[in-house]
Amino acid sequence: MQRVAIVTGGTRGLGKATSQILHASGYRVAAVYGHDSAAAEAFRDETMIETYQWDVADLKSCQEGVAKVERALGPVEILVNNAGITSDAVLHKMTEEQWSRVIQTNLGSMFNMCRSLIGGMRERGFGRIVNISSVNGQKGSSARRITPPPRPASLVSANRWRWKVRTKM
Repeated sequence: MQRVAIVTGGTRGLGKATSQILHASGYRVAAVYGHDSAAAEAFRDETMIETYQWDVADLKSCQEGVAKVERALGPVEILVNNAGITSDAVLHKMTEEQWSRVIQTNLGSMFNMCRSLIGGMRERGFGRIVNISSVNGQKGSSARRITPPPRPASLVSANRWRWKVRTKM
């Protein structure tokens, strides 16, 4: 039986390449996207990889999306958390809504997706989670791009969760 993988942000950029590599390696892939339906449709037509749309910043949306993928493709054993956004605003002009969206998409999505899948992975005694982050999480970026704070937090969270889950599998 083929293993099933979910790649968030899976239809463009690094996520697209990741989806294609997993697919070429024999995995059944669900490439998750947020808003660009035209790009997702072009990706699906080009690659024959299944695409799914949901808001990774919303836990309920993630749970429903994962359930849909598992009904269609089978139990998910690999998760690649790749979704991420930036906000091109200097800190003193950034709105609370912009800040919250960056935090929820870049950090909250990692929790939402892991939370939606970890139970099944533990029950089956197998699962792999890959968290993609930007180098900006370590070195920072230009003043107009507010992305760094969630990136180091995602790396710290991933390392702590890894040890907690590993002892249970």
